[in-house]
Amino acid sequence: MTDPFDADTWATELEDKRAEKDRFFDEHPQSPIPPEEREAFDGLAYFDPDPAYRVSATVTVHDDPEADPVPMATTAGREVRYLRVATLTFDLERDDDDLADGTYELHAYQQRPGGDEPLFVPFRDKTTGQQTYEGGRYMELEADRDLEIGDEIVLDLNLAYSPFCAYSETFDCPKPPEENWLEVAIPAGERVE
Repeated sequence: MTDPFDADTWATELEDKRAEKDRFFDEHPQSPIPPEEREAFDGLAYFDPDPAYRVSATVTVHDDPEADPVPMATTAGREVRYLRVATLTFDLERDDDDLADGTYELHAYQQRPGGDEPLFVPFRDKTTGQQTYEGGRYMELEADRDLEIGDEIVLDLNLAYSPFCAYSETFDCPKPPEENWLEVAIPAGERVE
């Protein structure tokens, strides 16, 4: 995989995306922030951008995702069905934290395989309920083509975000299934204050 990476450009683009999201949450009619709370809203909390959490993941594509659907409980007590379409295997290597070093897996889901919908990657980690939202966080990955076994894809955990139900009980959000609970802290992306 060729991924020309410039850390300064990446950090600037990430901060720009965060500022754009803050504007949406502050001003847009579809913001998950309840209208009565928007005046006090002064932006989301984030971990500092860290390129160590922008990793290359090896893709394992599942041949028949419909054969083994994954039920996910939601914050409203319902259950939704997702299809495990891929497994992403990646290494974390931190210079300052040997506890994070290792190989990890996250599963990627869709509700309908083969469509245009992005890969949905809900997860929990050791920050969940402490530094990050208690219901876990999400990532969405857009592949520029159909993925095949052995492909490499960039998994930027700095893009991890809290679902809308973290901001308002009017939303019903899938909870990460146990197979996507990481036994490591991922101090990247959105956090709670």
